[in-house]
Amino acid sequence: MKRVFLVGLLVFGLVSAGSAWHLGGHHTLTLAAVSALPEEVPAFFREGAPTIAHMSLDPDMGKHKGTPHVRAAEFPEHFLDREMLKADTLPESRYEFIKLCYEYNVAPEKIGLVPYALGEWTERLAVAFAEYRKWPDNPHIQMKCLIYAGFVAHYAEDMCQPLHLTVHYNGRVQADGSKLQKGIHGKVDGLVSFLKMTPEALAKNQKIESLEGLMPGILSQFETGFALVDHVYDLGERIPNYDAKEWEKDDEVIAFAVNRARESVRFTSQLYLTAWKLSEALTFDDYIKRAEWDGP
Repeated sequence: MKRVFLVGLLVFGLVSAGSAWHLGGHHTLTLAAVSALPEEVPAFFREGAPTIAHMSLDPDMGKHKGTPHVRAAEFPEHFLDREMLKADTLPESRYEFIKLCYEYNVAPEKIGLVPYALGEWTERLAVAFAEYRKWPDNPHIQMKCLIYAGFVAHYAEDMCQPLHLTVHYNGRVQADGSKLQKGIHGKVDGLVSFLKMTPEALAKNQKIESLEGLMPGILSQFETGFALVDHVYDLGERIPNYDAKEWEKDDEVIAFAVNRARESVRFTSQLYLTAWKLSEALTFDDYIKRAEWDGP
């Protein structure tokens, strides 16, 4: 007997508003990531979850066709097509990576730069956290932390979606240039919202520990996600369209979706905690006088 899954069924509890991973999905995942943080991360940050979740959509907003310069800069920050480089490992810095791209005669903006965008935004957050440690009552600094955290969330969550890591990002590319399973990217992006995942369920029982090394941890997560590309295509025909009214329930698809969503939450939360711990060792020169410049 076919098992029909009605979209109205709440598999994960309360319905989360939104449409697909790049909109409502990012919002849900980010709320969960902040909720999963340990109490050593400052209260203002944990209480700022709605603002962080709002800001997690901004990297996609920057890809607007009406702002071509921002679009050109922002677009490559969301992916990296791993197959385009035959190197065994990826370098840790953006410019080392760009140098490697040119050695392989590959344009960096064509292959993508997501691990480097993520590492850089996490370090920006660490600097903002260091400012907070020095000037804890400054509201501008607190807001800056929340804004930067939104960008960290977006790139971290993109990197946990395997189709952001491959040349086969929206269909298995064939020798003649045609694609099998074209449209699969949107289906995977839609799973968080389609399955009605909630921040409460995604944050539950998460074990959050800081990364021992920021870029090694990011690159390790990248390779783990890239290894799942074939599995995504094995599931492909069974993954529902995000706007499907009913669906023949598939436990493997659900398990994959929950795994990737929970990993997105864990990884994003890890990066927040890592930034907070990194900030402890950061100091500023005496000429930087935030409190004096910002006024009472």
